[in-house]
Amino acid sequence: MSKPTRRERIHNLDVTLWVGKHGIDAVVDELNDQLQERDFVKVKFHRAARAETDTDELAEQLAARVNASVVETRGHTGVFER
Repeated sequence: MSKPTRRERIHNLDVTLWVGKHGIDAVVDELNDQLQERDFVKVKFHRAARAETDTDELAEQLAARVNASVVETRGHTGVFER
């Protein structure tokens, strides 16, 4: 059996962090911790967090706060790596 590709690994990830009405400030520490333990972290941005912005912009802001990169955004979900 071959090793899963990066794309397959990202696709099969479960969401482990949710951004809600308290915004990205509320999840910075948790994302930082998860990125120390995992290669990738999938984050869901709920409607309350996206009030006046979009997922791409929120993902970039969050990535900058934890010194990470946005691997991809799809719908209301972003995947981060360090």
